[in-house]
Amino acid sequence: MQKRFDKELSLEELANLDDDAIDTSDIPELDEHFWQNAVIVEPEGTEQITLRVKKSVLQVFRSTGKGYQTRMNAVLESYARSLKK
Repeated sequence: MQKRFDKELSLEELANLDDDAIDTSDIPELDEHFWQNAVIVEPEGTEQITLRVKKSVLQVFRSTGKGYQTRMNAVLESYARSLKK
């Protein structure tokens, strides 16, 4: 794939790109066969807790936009899995 931009684009720059400007040539089309074999994956149950984190950490995650709590959980889950190995 040919590099189309001189530098990595920010999230804002990516969000502002026209769909036609995004190279999707390396993404295969999803055909009927894919959907026939697709499986619904239910997330594990979650538990609501109160957690204290540094302001700087929270600001970084919040700056990534909607879904930041889910991303925080993914980071914690990844760390927890690394401890099990």
